[in-house]
Amino acid sequence: MKAIETTGIINARGQLVLDEPLPAVAPTRVRVVILLPEETDIDEMKWLRAAARNPAFDFLKEPEEDIYTLADGRPFYGQG
Repeated sequence: MKAIETTGIINARGQLVLDEPLPAVAPTRVRVVILLPEETDIDEMKWLRAAARNPAFDFLKEPEEDIYTLADGRPFYGQG
């Protein structure tokens, strides 16, 4: 079975509306799994701020942990 991940919304009539067309040959039957955000989920920025302030990661601020320079590696230009 091939998996395709996409996003969409559930409209007021309870219908799933995808953000983009599916790259599939139609018509065909599909199986759909819907993942809904939970009320207790925190957004990514809040999670990142909490992790950045967590004292468990304070050791990363020590000079001996700073092992990379701007001359290391190559630039990454992501598409997104």
